[in-house]
Amino acid sequence: MRELRLHTEGMTRFQRNANIGAVLVPFLAVLAAIPLLWNSLVGATDLAIMVTIYLATAFSITIGYHRLLTHRAFETYRPLKYLFAILGSMAVQGPVIGWVADHRKHHAHTDEEGDPHSPHVGHGSGLRGLWHAHVGWLWEQNGIASGKKYAPDLLEDAGMRFISRNFLWWVLLGLAIPFGVGFAVSGTLTGALLALFWGGFVRIFFVHHITWSINSVCHFFGQRRFATEDKSTNVFWLALPSLGEAWHHNHHAFPRAAVQGLKWWEIDLSGLVIRTLGTVGLAWNVVQITPERQAQRLAQAA
Repeated sequence: MRELRLHTEGMTRFQRNANIGAVLVPFLAVLAAIPLLWNSLVGATDLAIMVTIYLATAFSITIGYHRLLTHRAFETYRPLKYLFAILGSMAVQGPVIGWVADHRKHHAHTDEEGDPHSPHVGHGSGLRGLWHAHVGWLWEQNGIASGKKYAPDLLEDAGMRFISRNFLWWVLLGLAIPFGVGFAVSGTLTGALLALFWGGFVRIFFVHHITWSINSVCHFFGQRRFATEDKSTNVFWLALPSLGEAWHHNHHAFPRAAVQGLKWWEIDLSGLVIRTLGTVGLAWNVVQITPERQAQRLAQAA
């Protein structure tokens, strides 16, 4: 019952304070990382741990939380769904059911009243709106979309309920892994703490702000070519760090597309991974957008 309350009522003070802490702690870690970089207090091992865990958790947001669980852009085996949900939880963006409900609500009310993180609704279309879409919504709207309304399929899945309910344990595991790997490699507490710093807190900062840039930047700046009723945009310079999510206008034109980079030059690493999963038999019913369907939306836009 507690799970349902979290997704049908307003934010509690605890949720708001927890979200503020989840934003501030990684930010302070990055500020501390600047002098560490300046003094070369980072090694190849620390950076390798950071990049590896970044990719594991970020892909689990883009492929797992987003394209698989929110939009059902492809199908896969249940254990792999659960793995994506657990690793996505380690990105510290909220429990999987709340994340999916928020994102489905965003698509139901994109850039209109009811959109939890539009830069164009409720806070003006200037810098205040951009701030709200990037982080401000996290202590106003995050995690309160109705799970019953927007994510009933996940609420019916006992495994997803378990993963969502134990979100904080997955967050702690996501911090324990770099600490443990750092200690195993270096054999020292200092090495373990440095790995935790880079592979834990600094990594979370980058995953956070690149993901949130899709909410803010990709509804504010960029290019459009399809007929959509929202203000979504494609932002090419965000495509690589966001693992393909920055082709966001393409995504709003075709929300169920497994591959969001629709042109040959629109690099979509998440789409490439999904195609690879399909090739080896770990993904099926992969939703692809034909050139004919794209041409129809272009014609409508014209």
